[in-house]
Amino acid sequence: MTPRYRGPATCFFGVLLLALPAFAHHSFTAEFDGSKCTDITGTLTGYDWENPHAYFNLDVKDDSGTVSSWTFEAVSVAWMKRSGTQRRDFIDNIGKIVKVRACLAKNGTKRAAAETIKTPDGRTLRVGTDYEHGETAN
Repeated sequence: MTPRYRGPATCFFGVLLLALPAFAHHSFTAEFDGSKCTDITGTLTGYDWENPHAYFNLDVKDDSGTVSSWTFEAVSVAWMKRSGTQRRDFIDNIGKIVKVRACLAKNGTKRAAAETIKTPDGRTLRVGTDYEHGETAN
């Protein structure tokens, strides 16, 4: 490559590399079913307080006593903070029983898009978009 084209080519490929995370983002409807939202109760076992989405895990016991691990996707950390949900809310409730309102994954796995978490002290924390009622995360 001649020196004359090296600068523009480097800039072009640099912009492409920076854009890769944007291509990796998914839409709600690609993974989750907004018509299959339900309440799931279980023990909060962990969380990932990160962007572009926070995640948390619950151990959920079914009617036969079998425990399965569920992963819930939340909105961004910044969005949760604006809605009043803090990292401390997760830390303080590890090992405790919580109730999550969430829309199930389309592929049938133990994943869901969380809308709210109800903590043992009775608080309901907004952690996601309310797809059932048409609310969007701003």
